[in-house]
Amino acid sequence: MYIKKIKLINFRNYYNQEIILNEQLNIFFGNNAQGKTNILEAIYIGAIGKSFRAKKDKELINIGQKEAKIEIEYQKIDRQGKIKIELENKKTIYINEIKQKKLSNILGNINIVMFSPEDIEILKDGPSKRRKFLNIMIGQLKPKYIYYLNMYLKTLEQRNNYLRQIKMEKKPKELLEIWDEKLAEYSEILYQYRNEYIEKIKSKINIIHEQITKNEENIQIKYVTDYKEKIKYIQELKKNWTSDIIRGYTQKGIHKDDFIVYINGKEVSTYASQGQNRTVILSLKLSELQIIYDEIGEYPILLLDDFMSELDKNRRKNFLDNIKNTQVLITCTDDFDKKNKMWISYKVKNGNVDKL
Repeated sequence: MYIKKIKLINFRNYYNQEIILNEQLNIFFGNNAQGKTNILEAIYIGAIGKSFRAKKDKELINIGQKEAKIEIEYQKIDRQGKIKIELENKKTIYINEIKQKKLSNILGNINIVMFSPEDIEILKDGPSKRRKFLNIMIGQLKPKYIYYLNMYLKTLEQRNNYLRQIKMEKKPKELLEIWDEKLAEYSEILYQYRNEYIEKIKSKINIIHEQITKNEENIQIKYVTDYKEKIKYIQELKKNWTSDIIRGYTQKGIHKDDFIVYINGKEVSTYASQGQNRTVILSLKLSELQIIYDEIGEYPILLLDDFMSELDKNRRKNFLDNIKNTQVLITCTDDFDKKNKMWISYKVKNGNVDKL
C-alpha cells in the first residue's frame, strides 16, 4: 500500500499544493512552522477521518478562506483508490467520488501508523491516551469496533445521567439494571477486541524492541481492566450502586481500561528516560505496523513527525533498519544521510513543497 499523490487546497498554510510521493522513503525537511506536519496531518485525516491535533475542523481551513479540500490517491495490492475530504460548515467525505453518509466509512481504505512528538505522552499521561492508541489501531482494522465503542459510551452517558436523576429526583434505582445489562453486553465485546490486540502487540514488541536497543532492553506489557466476565461485571456494578449514585458517575468499566509498559522490569512512565520513552513508543508503532500487515496482507503507510528528536544515532539507525517494504513519510529540520535507501527529499518553506 502506498500513497501516489496528495493535493491540498486551502488546507492549513497550503493554498494549492500537489505532492507526488515515492513508494518508499519520503523526507520533508525545513525550519519549524513551515507546514511539514500539515502534510502528515492531511494524510491522517484521509485515513482516520479527523485530525490528531485540531479540536475543530475550522482550524484546518486556511485563514481568510471558507473551505478546504484534501485529495489523496493511493494504491493497494488489488485496487487503486481516492479519498476526497471537503471542509466547510461540515466535513464531507468522498470515497472514489462517492459521497459517504457515515464518517466511519473512511476507516480501512488507507491504513497508517503515525508517530508525532505528542505520542511520547502516551506512556507518561493518564490512561485515556493509551486507550486512544488502542482505539485507533483496532478501529482501522475492525471498523465495527468503533460502532460498539460508541454504543458503550452512549450507554455509559445514559447510565450516568440516570444516576444523577436517582440522586436529585429520587428515581427508582432498580432501573439501573437496564443500563448495567447493556454496559456489560458492550463491555464483553470491547474487552475481547482489546485483549486480542494487546496480545498481538505482546507477540511483536519484545523482538522489535530488542532489535532497536541491541538486546539491552526487555519490554513487557500488562493489560489493566475492570472487566473479567459479564456476570461478574454486572455484580460489580450493582455492588457500586450506592457510591455511583453519590458520585453521579460509573466508577467501574472498560472506560477506565489501561495498559502498563515495563522496561527491564521497571515501569516506563516512572523510570524511563526521554530517549527510552520515545524508543518504546516507536516499538509500539512498529508492532502496530506488523499487526496491520498480518491482518490485511500489506504494510500500512508510516508517518513519522520529527521522530529523530531525542533518539541517539544508533537507535535511529536501528529503527530505520527495521522498516522494510513500507512507504514512509518523515518530517525533520534537516535532510539526512539515508544510505542504501530509495528516497526523495522535499524542501518545505512557507507552505510550499519543492522536490529535490
